Amino acid sequence: MASSTTVLVVDDEPAFRDALEQALRREGFRVHTAEDGEQAVELFDSVHPHIVLLDVMLPRMSGIDVCRYIRSKADTPVIMVSARSEEIDAVVALEVGADDYITKPYRLRELIARMRTVIRRSGPGTETGIVEDLTVGPVELDRERHEVRVNGEVIDLPLKEFQLLTELMQQAGYVVTRDDLINRVWGYDYIGDTKTLDVHIKRLRSKVEPDPKDPTLITTIRGLGYKMTP
Repeated sequence: MASSTTVLVVDDEPAFRDALEQALRREGFRVHTAEDGEQAVELFDSVHPHIVLLDVMLPRMSGIDVCRYIRSKADTPVIMVSARSEEIDAVVALEVGADDYITKPYRLRELIARMRTVIRRSGPGTETGIVEDLTVGPVELDRERHEVRVNGEVIDLPLKEFQLLTELMQQAGYVVTRDDLINRVWGYDYIGDTKTLDVHIKRLRSKVEPDPKDPTLITTIRGLGYKMTP
């Protein structure tokens, strides 16, 4: 089974929490939500998220205390969120172990960029230290060995093709936008021709698809991006 990034969203405002959940799901994340600090602790222990978006002001148990609890258990990335803009909030959040701090209102693209940055910085496997292999249909990807097998046979992939395949397999079943693929593989400051992505996808298909001229594993979603399905 292909894996995707699991996010725990902790916020006591239902409208904000629900909107963020839907937005993150559209981006391919698996999302769990909690409305107070105690529920956040319970979910953290049960779902073992890859990253936590944690509001500072929470009922029953403050976000600061939740962050302390998480840090006593694991190195899971935590981004603290607050409607406040006081510097003291950011200082306290970082002192108790938060990886980043962002204030409401914020742009979704900025939040997702920060999420990916702290996840990448935390290293593969986040709190477990284990690099999980990915499998979608006949394609198996071993990130630790940098190895890809199709129907059991090892295929040679250059770095960019390997990174593209990793992104698609991590979010198998979901559409990954062209912008996201370019940002994640080439970087947010990439200013080259976006057709580079299409060329790399074509090369990737030639190596993993049963019939590259009629792709069924990596499909094009017109106007959006690409989706990988078994």
